[in-house]
Amino acid sequence: MFVVHYYEEKNQLLNQLCDNVPAVGDNLVIKGRKATVTNVTALDEKHVHVHVTLEKVVKKQLALDLSKKKKR
Repeated sequence: MFVVHYYEEKNQLLNQLCDNVPAVGDNLVIKGRKATVTNVTALDEKHVHVHVTLEKVVKKQLALDLSKKKKR
């Protein structure tokens, strides 16, 4: 069993007790967001730091329909 700490830059995202450690290049889902493992650092026998890059969330803007507005 390993204690895996997931980091994005300097922000800690998640701590998890796992049987296996993710490898570099693996795709993960953390808190509902897609992530890719960029670096894995073993601190000691049980603690591992995993650095990930989260996929950017693109929000769509709603198109304003000006024809339905009341003209004054």
